[in-house]
Amino acid sequence: MKIRYMVQLLLLSTVWGVSFLMIRIADVDFPPVWVGLLRCFTGAFLLWSMLLFGGHKLPPRRLIFWLLLVALTNNALPFSFFAWGERIIPSSTAAVLNGTTPIWTLLLSLAVTHKRASLNTILGVILGFSGVALVVNFYSSGEIATQEHSHALWGVVVIALGALGYAIATVIAKTKLHGLDPIGLATTQLSLAAVMLAPIAFYGPHPWHIHLSSVLAIMVLGFAGSGIAYLLYYSLLVHISATQVTAVTYLLPLWGMSWGAIAHEPITPIAYVGVAVVVAGLILMNRPAAPRVIPAEACAD
Repeated sequence: MKIRYMVQLLLLSTVWGVSFLMIRIADVDFPPVWVGLLRCFTGAFLLWSMLLFGGHKLPPRRLIFWLLLVALTNNALPFSFFAWGERIIPSSTAAVLNGTTPIWTLLLSLAVTHKRASLNTILGVILGFSGVALVVNFYSSGEIATQEHSHALWGVVVIALGALGYAIATVIAKTKLHGLDPIGLATTQLSLAAVMLAPIAFYGPHPWHIHLSSVLAIMVLGFAGSGIAYLLYYSLLVHISATQVTAVTYLLPLWGMSWGAIAHEPITPIAYVGVAVVVAGLILMNRPAAPRVIPAEACAD
């Protein structure tokens, strides 16, 4: 891989990694649905500019059902659920829970295609979920001591559902939206998600006292986390393999923990062990199975 693509991959992981902390900051002033709405709106604004001036094409209207479904599961629900969950649990824990996304994606893909899982896949899934369980369990012994256990557990469940939403959207996009202009697809997703969230946001709780830090966090989430990140992601897909691009997933829990530590979130040493286990599981899942050796006698027949 060329150096410039490695730099872009690192930049992408940094932008997505800091998003978890930005959500936590935006949560101070904005209700969760508003965080999702403003993130979609600002990201769509940037992508519409790129689409109009870059000669990109929107998806055909005949795919509206699948476009709505992907907008719901990839943007509207996860963006709001992560904001909701991070009102309860630290952003670093949310980043680790987000590491289950490729695991859910793989399991759903196997279910849809009816393929058999390899030994590497099975062991990788077990390792990945074990690492997440380690982080959540030791988080429970720390910050949850000052909260209701069931309340904190609900935060974990909400974040996990957001990660599952990303996985569902990935499987749908691969099977139903393959071959579309990626910028047009991303622009449509964010725009439709904003339309979905707008009535809920306006009829629900409204933000009242808004600080500059929350506004800046929203701008980072929208313009960087949902705008520039999409541009980087699809640009990398053109020049390097999809397997290499998915390596960004390995870095997200590490970035999430790092940004959380900078923000002075409570992180126990065992949490870093859990992250290492999650990353090891992801690597093992994506490791190709050993080629099947055919005996020479069979070849001769």
